[in-house]
Amino acid sequence: MRKHSVLAWSMVVALGGFLFGFDTAVISGAEKSIQQFWHLSVVEHGLTISIALIGTVIGSLLGARPSDIFGRKNTLYFVAAAYLLSSIGTALADNWYVFLVFRLLGGLGVGISSVTAPIYISEVSPADRRGQLVGLFQFNVVLGILVSYLSNYLISQGGDASWRWMLGVQAFPSLLFLVLIYFIPESPRWLILKKGATAKALEILRIINPLDCESELTAIRNSNLNESGKSENLFSGQYKTPVVLAVLFAFFNQVSGINAIIYYAPRIFEMAGLGAHSSLLSTVGLGAINFIFTLLAINIIDKVGRRVLMIIGSIGLIVSLFLVAYTFYSGHLSGFAIPAYMMLFIAFFAFSQGAVIWVFISEIFPNQVRAKGQTLGSSTHWIMAALIAFSFPYFAEKLGGTVTFSFFGTMMICQLIFVWKFMPETKGRSLEQIETNMVMH
Repeated sequence: MRKHSVLAWSMVVALGGFLFGFDTAVISGAEKSIQQFWHLSVVEHGLTISIALIGTVIGSLLGARPSDIFGRKNTLYFVAAAYLLSSIGTALADNWYVFLVFRLLGGLGVGISSVTAPIYISEVSPADRRGQLVGLFQFNVVLGILVSYLSNYLISQGGDASWRWMLGVQAFPSLLFLVLIYFIPESPRWLILKKGATAKALEILRIINPLDCESELTAIRNSNLNESGKSENLFSGQYKTPVVLAVLFAFFNQVSGINAIIYYAPRIFEMAGLGAHSSLLSTVGLGAINFIFTLLAINIIDKVGRRVLMIIGSIGLIVSLFLVAYTFYSGHLSGFAIPAYMMLFIAFFAFSQGAVIWVFISEIFPNQVRAKGQTLGSSTHWIMAALIAFSFPYFAEKLGGTVTFSFFGTMMICQLIFVWKFMPETKGRSLEQIETNMVMH
């Protein structure tokens, strides 16, 4: 009973991740048609592509407040509604400004879901399966990206208005998400800490952990008593360790170059001498590899641990990025060397950073400030994503592939040192046990 219930709840909430991935990547197939349809200038086109990312940054910065005030479940209702309205609104938009507003709304949904969904799953998961269950969120993000690439490829055959269908098709999974949220319970930790609803929380804990539900309830209440004298200000000295870990983790996630590669894969492949058609097909290949290695990682994350995945992944990222840089440097761009190294990069990224980030950040903050901590990690991630996505075309053109990819490779050497020296292992421990080690008393 317990296994299936918690898995079912996690899968419902992870649907938010699927929509997050779909919404982020779907624009890549529609962007040229949209530019032609409204005769957009270069600046207007740039704004059209990045407006969702701006919404994501805003959503990730705001995410903690509704999550703490209204509860994790009610916040997810808002996320589902934002996705639904965004997909219908962008598909039917009759002028460019209306289109921008609805793309911004979709971005807000992505930002808030990147805070709320991992928190919810980490708070309802048993310690021995938390990595796998929170990993479902990232798995669904990757699945959403892959499905959006495939659906764009299939819908693109449908004539001039096909871009509207590309964006509108997201309404179906959004509606499903909205309906299914009704069937999940509220997070028991939120009920205890923010509402004092102990009896209701105990019913939910009894489903999650029938053998130890009473002791888990006591541990959560004790953590609340221990924290009652503590500041709820995330930046007070006692939370220094988790704050530094979350910011650096999110920073390194993006300076690997992952979002530059996901957004600009066809452009990078064309820089490497592939034709436009081969570039699109190679992009679907990247999506498939991302999917396979994320699936592999979430199946072993609770056995081998977060730290081991990060060490293996960092070494693989260093090797693959410097191979790309060297290929640009040598000038031997014909053939499939760069796509092959890119696929190697995606495999190692999905196996490490991709699978670990949302799990790790959702675990390391105490109950009292978890939503704020997740907001900090998530907004750092999205602000860096926006900066890299904005600056990549400029640097790739001015500095060339060699310098750009050498920079990403050097950053991954720094990440390896960070993981080796500072990253603690969190597998198999309850959120309250992790908190005891993380917080300065």
